[in-house]
Amino acid sequence: MAEGLDARLVRAQVRYEQAVFGGDAKSLDEAERDLTALDADVALARGRLLHARFLDTGLEDAEELPLFERAAGLYRELGDARGEGESLFWVGTVHQVIRQDQAAAGPAFVRARELATAVGDELTLSYVLRHLCFGERAAGRVDGARELLTESTRLRRKLSFTAGVAANLIGLADLAAGDGDREGARELLDEAAGLAADSGARGVGRWVEEARGELGLA
Repeated sequence: MAEGLDARLVRAQVRYEQAVFGGDAKSLDEAERDLTALDADVALARGRLLHARFLDTGLEDAEELPLFERAAGLYRELGDARGEGESLFWVGTVHQVIRQDQAAAGPAFVRARELATAVGDELTLSYVLRHLCFGERAAGRVDGARELLTESTRLRRKLSFTAGVAANLIGLADLAAGDGDREGARELLDEAAGLAADSGARGVGRWVEEARGELGLA
């Protein structure tokens, strides 16, 4: 087989040969499970790429949501709560970020939060909390938004996800400015700029400068 193939494809080939040439079909179910997991991984990865393209172009690809929904369904079939939770986060993100539909995003985020918490997937949980914050902010529940974003930031610091911390600090600065705490907002943006520079997150660095302009803190 070609060099560099996924181990699950290699195992499926071996099990095929065992079944056809060796007369042993007992492992075919395991091969099917491997390929289902591979399908789920590919659907999730392809959906993320399409979302990155949306962020670059502003144009939705009609395949993005079905890919995330397919991944969630396959992971659910496999009993993979971590994969299902991550996929459901992305389902919610499509509804919230691309389609501006908070009501449709809510159930996906709530279930993603439950699953990520249950399996200890703190990275996915940090993303879910960040986007739940956006929903709270849109609904005018500023204290709830701040609490969610603060917890997301704590998790990202714990995981040394520096670029993600910087992105969250921009949101916290916006909340601080909304409360009239301009000096606090400025300090948060300064920290965000430093973290973005340290982690090579030039995109986040641009967001910091945009936020300074929007908040009148340039």
